[in-house]
Parts: sequence; C-alpha cells; structure tokens
Amino acid sequence: MELFTFDKGYVDRLRDGDPATEQHFVAYFGQFLGIMLRARRLSPERVEDVRQETFSRVIAILRRDGGVKQPERFGAFVNSVCRNVYFESNRDTYKSQPLMDSHLETPDKIVDLERSLITRETLERVREILDEMNPKDRDLLRAIFLEEGNKDEVCRKFGVDRDYLRVRLYRAKERFKEVYRKGLAGATSGVSKDSR
Repeated sequence: MELFTFDKGYVDRLRDGDPATEQHFVAYFGQFLGIMLRARRLSPERVEDVRQETFSRVIAILRRDGGVKQPERFGAFVNSVCRNVYFESNRDTYKSQPLMDSHLETPDKIVDLERSLITRETLERVREILDEMNPKDRDLLRAIFLEEGNKDEVCRKFGVDRDYLRVRLYRAKERFKEVYRKGLAGATSGVSKDSR
C-alpha cells in the first residue's frame, strides 16, 4: 500500500464534506486501521466498531474551531485518535466484566516485594547490557522500549521511515541478545570455575 502525503487542501476538503475526499479517507485509513487493530487480535466486529468510531471522531474534530493544526501530520493524528478509541473500548470492556473470586483475596506482600526486587534487578541488567552496546542501537532500544516513544516520533528523531525503523529495531534486538548471551556465558563459566 502506497503512503499518501496529506496537506491543508486535503484536510479542508475533508472538513467541508467533499465526497471524493471522504471516500479516499475511509478507504485509505480503513485499510491502515484495520491492519493495526487486527494485529491486536480483536474480533472483526470490534475492529469495525473502533474504526467507525475513529472516523466519526476525526470528522467531528475537523469541523470544530481549530480543527487540525498540522495537516501534514494528519496520518499520525488519525492514528492517535484510533489508539485512544481502542484504549477507551478496552476500559469499557473490562469495566463490564465481573470480578473473579481471586480478586477478593489480599495479595501476599512478600511475593510483591520479591517481584519488585526481581523487576528492579532485571531493569538494572537491561541497562548494563544497553551500556555495552553501540550508541545507535542503544539509543534506538531506549527510545522504543524504555521511553515507550511513539514510532512516528522515533522515526523523525532517527531520520528513518517506518520500514527501515523495523529493520534497525530487529538488528538492535539481535545485538542486544548477543550481548545478553555473552553475559550469561561469562556468568556460567565463572560459576563452574568457583565450584571447583
């Protein structure tokens, strides 16, 4: 699917209800949003509900005073509206589900302390591994996983498109695994030497 470049004219035509622009908007974003939502393993009915709610909210926002301030970022705007609708629908879904009996049990504080200690140790080890990596890979992994950056913003920061970001991210994760495995091998050989 070819990426479309948005501009003020397109956004204005969509706001004014131009039929051809509306048709393009629904076809173009219907496909993108469908892919994104199906990747989250939603039922076809739920995908359609989120997609339709996204379309109606985008049009409503366009027709308000102020509307979209950066038409060239219209694609990212639609994507963020869709994410918000998706998260809201998740909240509604989980609110309507009854609590299980296990929710009534009080959590064991020792287990929670142990879990938090393990989480802290894991995070510390991840930081150590990142410090051993080259700066390009380290910065990319931090931006995506630790800072949980928006992928469009990360693309702009690193000067790449989404396809190449995927390639760089794959390579960085493979290098992370290599450094991690070397650390495990070193720790294992240290233990076996100590036990002699």
